[in-house]
Amino acid sequence: MQLLVQPNGGVRCLYDEAIDLSSLGRVQIKRGSHVEPDDEGRWIADMAVVQGPRLGPFSQRSEALVAERRWLSENWLFPASDDSRLVTIILSPLEAGSQEPF
Repeated sequence: MQLLVQPNGGVRCLYDEAIDLSSLGRVQIKRGSHVEPDDEGRWIADMAVVQGPRLGPFSQRSEALVAERRWLSENWLFPASDDSRLVTIILSPLEAGSQEPF
């Protein structure tokens, strides 16, 4: 799970249940897109919620979900910025037998 810590102390991420986000403070969750079937049963990831494009069509919903997360990660979570004050934190699950989180 990747967290983007902003200069104002806010944290942005793509929702995941890897950690309890409420442990970071007040949580505000917003929808980043809509993944829906079209009239022909193909799947579209509509990124309009975050001023993005429509992705697809995809033959499987899982393909649309992968494209959705990739687009959000590359274009919303980590947009091109020259603000060197942004800090990225990547949380990974513990490896089997490891006592240290990183």
